[in-house]
Amino acid sequence: MADLKLSRLPDRTPVKLTITVMPDLKKSLDAYLTLYQTVHEDRDAGLGDIIPAMLEHFLAADRAFAKAQKRADAP
Repeated sequence: MADLKLSRLPDRTPVKLTITVMPDLKKSLDAYLTLYQTVHEDRDAGLGDIIPAMLEHFLAADRAFAKAQKRADAP
């Protein structure tokens, strides 16, 4: 078997989550979506499209979380 530099890709099977949010958060998410659609001229985008990206960006920007993850992954 060839020794490839690219290792096996992680599981990319989507996982569906169902959450309940307060009305104020839903209103803010709807307002953000409207602004997103305007700025990016993408009327087809929905909350199901942008919320995963928002969560990914949030987690990537949280330095304390990144440090904790590094410690957890360390041998």
